[in-house]
Amino acid sequence: MTKQQPKFAVRFAIGVLSTAILFAGASAQAADMVLKASHQFPGGKGDPRDEMVQMIARDVEKANVGLKIQVYPGQSLYKAKEQWGALTKGQLDMTSFPLDYASGRHPQFSATLMPGLVQNHEHARRLNASPFMTDIKKIIDKAGAMVLADAWLAGGFASKKNCILQPKDVKGQVTRAAGPAFEQMLAGAGASISSMASSEIYTGLQTGVLDAANTSSGSFVSYRLYELVKCYTAPGDHALWFMYEPVLISKKSWNKLNKKQQDALMAASKKAEDYFVGEAKKIDDKAVDAFKKAGVQVVTMNAKQFDEWLTLAKATSYKKFEEKVPGGKELLDKALAVK
Repeated sequence: MTKQQPKFAVRFAIGVLSTAILFAGASAQAADMVLKASHQFPGGKGDPRDEMVQMIARDVEKANVGLKIQVYPGQSLYKAKEQWGALTKGQLDMTSFPLDYASGRHPQFSATLMPGLVQNHEHARRLNASPFMTDIKKIIDKAGAMVLADAWLAGGFASKKNCILQPKDVKGQVTRAAGPAFEQMLAGAGASISSMASSEIYTGLQTGVLDAANTSSGSFVSYRLYELVKCYTAPGDHALWFMYEPVLISKKSWNKLNKKQQDALMAASKKAEDYFVGEAKKIDDKAVDAFKKAGVQVVTMNAKQFDEWLTLAKATSYKKFEEKVPGGKELLDKALAVK
């Protein structure tokens, strides 16, 4: 063996080791688990529901636990109402989802969009820790999903014809109502109902399919509905409309994560939930500003007008919920017990 051979052997060994390390690093990166998160809301336009999911994705990646979340906003992966089925089957990993959209499969979810049940943002936070929400989350769990972050949005009404303050104001108008409970109440007031996801309201108003709609303050802004209406009824001190729109994960996806990944995801979700609590009232204020800047009349209900709606709701949507939904009366009683 020549003097050069040992040096060559050492260099060769170092080269092989370096290559192995590089491949090992590449394999580790390739082994990162990637979760797909879908929602219907516009991405990158300041919608707090999108921002919640984006925050979770950023913080999970920073945690460096071999987990990444790819966010698909604006129905780019699944249509709004297709997400629940995909999530519970494990075809979709995560979503920001208006829970009432799944009330066709789980009628108890209509309670999370029941007229007048939630009065303001502070009331919504108290409700999160109540037996009512414990029961709702048990149904979510049994269906194959779990809640990562709670989120409640206030909302209101908008019309191309007139301001909606009392039940008589919607009579004869074709109205989009978010969920069966509001549909029943508005039908009881004499409105015609056209069902659709909030992402379809703009086209409905634009084409004349709709005269009026109710949805969340966030959707009123994100979908630029102020471009098409004459009057907006903002939540104010007497919000008739509150909807539960949590961030959910498929249990099949959750069970694939190791303990470090689960902990990182829960920590990121708690941070996103806290962010949303701080943003919730700002969303309402932003909607009022957007409508006023667009030249739309903005009004709010007073206590008397709210009570008119609540009386109608109890005679229509509350009554039907108690009669038709298994455990419906007990569920509403638990919610109404939260002051």
